Amino acid sequence: MEGWYIDLELRGCGYGKKLIQTAENWATENGFDELASDAGLENLVSIAAHKALGFEEVDRIVCLIKKLI
Repeated sequence: MEGWYIDLELRGCGYGKKLIQTAENWATENGFDELASDAGLENLVSIAAHKALGFEEVDRIVCLIKKLI
């Protein structure tokens, strides 16, 4: 899963839960047995939302870049 987002004024109304339930149903019906998602380390709201919807944290990473120009 990539890039799910709920507008600020609609958060807490159950739309995220419904979206994830729909994704879970589609995935199960199509032979998948898990969903994966990610959130930035600093995005505590997103991390909490994921955990509230049953996601488990499995890893943390730091992405690095070096500009050459």
